[in-house]
Amino acid sequence: MGVTKQNNSRVNLAISGWACIVVGSGIILSSGPSSIVLAVAAPISISGLALLMAAIGMGQTEEIDPEEIQAWTPDTDLLPDAGGPMFRVDTTLIAPVKTSILCGRCGNLEILNGPKPSKYFCDKCEILLWEEE
Repeated sequence: MGVTKQNNSRVNLAISGWACIVVGSGIILSSGPSSIVLAVAAPISISGLALLMAAIGMGQTEEIDPEEIQAWTPDTDLLPDAGGPMFRVDTTLIAPVKTSILCGRCGNLEILNGPKPSKYFCDKCEILLWEEE
């Protein structure tokens, strides 16, 4: 499975806009009424508003491919043993719901249809990974 590059320009613009607004407002509120302070802080705050408006005006540029979501599986790496069996559970949020369970001891990956089960026993290394009460 190849790594896809995400375009986060909308989020980056929004964060930059809010940061400029906060910095500009902070400079104005923390300093006395000086023309130099206003000459520095006002353009920062106004540019923050412009960045925020640009981010709000941007459309969703990337569509999520449902087939790519359904084909995703986690890497079958071994997880460090931390006093008990380590495991990784991933469940899709869109239909059809699938759950992948990775045993950290043996690297066994099993994909189940439906949400996370209340208990799971790894058949490969024969250990109980979890059991909910």
